[in-house]
Amino acid sequence: MEITDIFQMNNNDKWLRYCDLLFSDDSLGFWLDISRMNVEKSDFEKFKDIYSKAFNSLESLENGSIANIDERRQVGHYWLRNPKIAPSKEISDSITKEIQDITKFGASILNGEITNSDGKKYTDVFWIGIGGSGLGPLLIKESFKRESIGLNLHFLDNVDPEGISHKLNSILPNIESTLFVVVSKSGGTPEPLIGMEQAMKFVLDNNQNWSSRSIAITTKGSKLDALAASENWLYIFDLPDWVGGRTSITGAVGLLPASLIGADINKFLDGASQMDALTREKDIKNNPAALLSLAWYKSGNGKGLRDMVVLPYRDRLEVFSRYLQQLVMESLGKKLDRDGNQVNQGIAVYGNKGSTDQHAYVQQLRDGIDNFFVNFIEILHDPSDIVEVKNKRPGDYLSGFLQGTRAALTEGGRQNLTITFKSFDESSLGALIALFERAVSLYAELINVNAYNQPGVEAGKRAATNIINLQKEIDELLEDGKERTLRQINDALSTDSTESIYLILRKLSENSDHYSMNGNQSNPDQLIISKN
Repeated sequence: MEITDIFQMNNNDKWLRYCDLLFSDDSLGFWLDISRMNVEKSDFEKFKDIYSKAFNSLESLENGSIANIDERRQVGHYWLRNPKIAPSKEISDSITKEIQDITKFGASILNGEITNSDGKKYTDVFWIGIGGSGLGPLLIKESFKRESIGLNLHFLDNVDPEGISHKLNSILPNIESTLFVVVSKSGGTPEPLIGMEQAMKFVLDNNQNWSSRSIAITTKGSKLDALAASENWLYIFDLPDWVGGRTSITGAVGLLPASLIGADINKFLDGASQMDALTREKDIKNNPAALLSLAWYKSGNGKGLRDMVVLPYRDRLEVFSRYLQQLVMESLGKKLDRDGNQVNQGIAVYGNKGSTDQHAYVQQLRDGIDNFFVNFIEILHDPSDIVEVKNKRPGDYLSGFLQGTRAALTEGGRQNLTITFKSFDESSLGALIALFERAVSLYAELINVNAYNQPGVEAGKRAATNIINLQKEIDELLEDGKERTLRQINDALSTDSTESIYLILRKLSENSDHYSMNGNQSNPDQLIISKN
């Protein structure tokens, strides 16, 4: 059956197809509908063998195999929510202890057992982390922070000087009662390192003690671990070597902010663990992550030819599309497959929230380029304090907008799927995250790429390091005060980077009186550069 045939079905046939392809689980209060995607019941048999291999691969990963071949590492984020399945008692015990320590620490902060130097309760947290180390905690905060409950979280996730200035100054009124959390697996990643150094200077400049209110989340033995230990920081939590940043939310990276805002971390872990259990089923039809990954695969012909649009119809999930961007795109966006063939795989992710999108880009989704599929995320239960006014209930309208958009897209021949939960709480968020993590792992097996390495990210880091080193070389060369052209600087440094040299010096001259670039900027090759 062609995808156009699905959209041209009469309503009764659509209903029968819906019933045939629907997955639901009562214990999680969860439904997955892929009936409006390019999936047929016959695909379950066609893909049986490749999914059998994928299921076995995931089982091997959970049993402790070296899944990240490039870095010779185990991949163990699934152990974080069920320590019993960890491959060794040592790992299992360390995870259990970490959960207990975070629970106790969070409670001690909130009940005032741990206070600042003046004996006052902490009110704020300044969180320094990049990528998953920032997006995961942000998702936790947006999902569960409530007024007057828990600490206020502030995030520094970039090295934008203006952003650093704004965010640091925003906590100045409460700096005496602010905790500082630095997340870095190695302790050497430039973004969190620079953020930490700026925050540390800010704290000391305002006559506050840094070490007594600072927390590190890092790998044992890292540079950050050594620094925090030598300076006697308030606490050090573990970020194991076998957990990647984009899958760290069920570890300390997600559990610590959850505990500091009063969220139930055990429910969060239990929801993820329950979804993990559902997605270990080795029958495609009865495995929601297999259904999800199959829908992605069929939609984009196994080549990522369609973007993934994420539309959660709840404000608290507004940043979920950003969270998924890193999980999906960093895991699946690969130039080479495991056999070394150039495949340029990946799925681009973007999204916003309903019903904001009724007035944003649904117009293009309905009538524009057909190069996407939509993930609707629906929550059934509405809060009881928002009641009917003038015969209108907001939740009914929100549901109507979702169903209307879904119907409009289907009528326009646009593929879409719907994920539904009875209610939105810590358990359902844990389950939602686990569902996508497992789907990503299975999809990676279908397209034969390593979901756990990040060669593109590493290449970007190396390129950035080269530019930073070039900045230092330029600065040292110009210390003699001589005037030079860009080409002369390039020749003196024995590089082939004239354009990079120009871009570096343009930035430096704009921010320092020591550098001058004389001449016409429209003809940069003739500029005269010097340092006084």
